[in-house]
Amino acid sequence: MTDHGTLEIRNVGKRFDVAGQTVAALSDINLSVAPGEFVSIVGASGCGKSTLLRLIVGLERDYDGEILLKGNRLAGPTLGRAIVFQEHRLFPWLRVEDNVALGLLKSTLPADEKRRLVREHLDLVGLGSFAKAYPAQLSGGMSQRVAIARALVNRPDILLLDEPFGALDALTRAYLQAELRRIVRSEGITAVLVTHDVEEAIFLGDRIVVMQPRPGRIAEILPVDSSSQHDRASPAFAHLREIVLNGLGAHHPVLPGRLAA
Repeated sequence: MTDHGTLEIRNVGKRFDVAGQTVAALSDINLSVAPGEFVSIVGASGCGKSTLLRLIVGLERDYDGEILLKGNRLAGPTLGRAIVFQEHRLFPWLRVEDNVALGLLKSTLPADEKRRLVREHLDLVGLGSFAKAYPAQLSGGMSQRVAIARALVNRPDILLLDEPFGALDALTRAYLQAELRRIVRSEGITAVLVTHDVEEAIFLGDRIVVMQPRPGRIAEILPVDSSSQHDRASPAFAHLREIVLNGLGAHHPVLPGRLAA
């Protein structure tokens, strides 16, 4: 496992001005993410989980508290933090390999090393034979795999995932969840996922952060202690799912396995 350093979120709060009024989006968020850990943040719409991800990646800089990586306060986006959104955001006029290479745009590596990394990461997501294809020639799931390869090609300290499979059908989503879990564990990547999907959070996460809204705050943090808790067919998985749903249901009605959007 590569030691990329601990991510520390300390007493973080975030407010927005809306129609002349101050609205608290986040309040008193405290969380530590160890190197190589996969943390799933789950909560209903409006609980601030995506706002928290934007703070970590550096897209929002005005906030209370501290967000530290390797002991240094984060200030703006860097190559050390990569994000995958719900939409793949590929450039349709570029081939798959060129879309992935965009992740190395600011890298100072030699050109041949960049090409090697692009090939390696396309192979990692199972798309080595599609390097010369255009996005229009790919399925939605394949396009999202390209987006993951682009995020990883620069070998970031932390991979951030904002509902990365939310727009996909159930079968493709389940397949890519398994692929993401394989990639993250084989590469020793530190990952933070935000999702509405309780089952996705449990399947992927080493810990589940349950958030509640108005203002967004952490209600509880639950460990996923055993391999049986990652097995969707196991009683342990079902039991943990019920615990998470109960933690969320105090404020929002939910459907089994997936929160209302």
